Amino acid sequence: MSKRLAGITVLSVISSVNFRDEEYLEPRKILESEGVVVKVASTTVQEARGMLGLKVKPDMSLTEVKVGDFNAVIVAGGSGTPQHLWGNSLLHYILKETLKQSKVVGAICLASAILAEAGLLKGLKATVYPAPEAISKLRAGGAKYIDEPVVVEERIITGRDPNAAVEFGKAIAQAIWKEVLKKPVAGW
Repeated sequence: MSKRLAGITVLSVISSVNFRDEEYLEPRKILESEGVVVKVASTTVQEARGMLGLKVKPDMSLTEVKVGDFNAVIVAGGSGTPQHLWGNSLLHYILKETLKQSKVVGAICLASAILAEAGLLKGLKATVYPAPEAISKLRAGGAKYIDEPVVVEERIITGRDPNAAVEFGKAIAQAIWKEVLKKPVAGW
């Protein structure tokens, strides 16, 4: 298999507690199979625990992230997201700067609400885990909530839930191909 995305580096952000395992793992597998280097960040560098038992040692804390080092930033959801990542102004800054630098941003499940909090979804279609509080955050951020597995709005990709993790990962890879590398979609 060709490594179409060799030379690309993606930051994967997870909650320190109760991130959703497959929302982290599936996109990572897809991206790495295309040659992407994936680095992991969280609110701490202590070992993070997934809802299904996965343990991940983050490469860095959010305070160490340099947006210029990454071609995309993606955020996994999970039940720990509201407590550990919602309302995180540093994460909001990282996501805003990533978009300002014409890079790709993605969030899945409850993490999509973070994009709305950061003001990145105004006037755009987006999906989120169908919990009332999460949908409310999307709408409060000016997004048009769409109940679909994955929603792509140019350089912003949102995923609904763990069942969409593979499709979300593929959409992230394709967005990097198109929006960062400026390659034609037909070449994907």
